[in-house]
Amino acid sequence: MMQSIKKMFVHTLITAMVFVGFTQTVQAAMVSTEQVVSSAAAQQNRAKISATFDRADVQAELAKMGISADEAKARVAALSDAETASIAHRVDAIPAGGDGIIGALIFIFVVLLVTDILGLTKVFPFTRSMRH
Repeated sequence: MMQSIKKMFVHTLITAMVFVGFTQTVQAAMVSTEQVVSSAAAQQNRAKISATFDRADVQAELAKMGISADEAKARVAALSDAETASIAHRVDAIPAGGDGIIGALIFIFVVLLVTDILGLTKVFPFTRSMRH
């Protein structure tokens, strides 16, 4: 009887020693609001950048460069949070109509029109100068 108890004790001890090597330590910490917000912002930025690759005109430009949309999306997924924030900011800064040529032309037209009316230039024949 004593022999079987010793045998059972040794088996239990060996089993316990084997499983001790497989234990993992767990560390819990508080997650701040800033960490949650920055993580959510990073996910939004990645989604915004990836959404631009779904547009047909962007896919055509990527095809000209020899890059597939899936490859570009994979590269976006590999970017850091700071890099995605920077790129998303640039995407937001791009004018919706293209490169802004129409807006620049309207601005130049208005400036020349005002300078013609003030008598500083004579570009347009349909204006009358205020100096006459």
